[in-house]
Amino acid sequence: MRTGTKRKCEAGHIYYKSSDCPVCPVCEKKKSAVADFYSKLSAPARRALEGKGIFLIEQLARFTEKEILQLHGIGPASLPILRKALADEGLSFRNQKP
Repeated sequence: MRTGTKRKCEAGHIYYKSSDCPVCPVCEKKKSAVADFYSKLSAPARRALEGKGIFLIEQLARFTEKEILQLHGIGPASLPILRKALADEGLSFRNQKP
């Protein structure tokens, strides 16, 4: 049995809280995953992704490896980190079209 009041965050997640704290646990978990993902990259690689508007793993999955490698600041050493971050979320880079 769940305790607390049923709530829905702006992102649409349903959760229960017994305190007055307005923080959605699902959103917070995603934020920490993003912070962890970004923390493993070099500063130029982080800036390159941010400059392209990539802040979430799901956004990264919309690109091919080739597209990401073309960003200034992303090098071959970043790809294994990015692949692992995607795989940890059950995602992968978009397939390259012939």
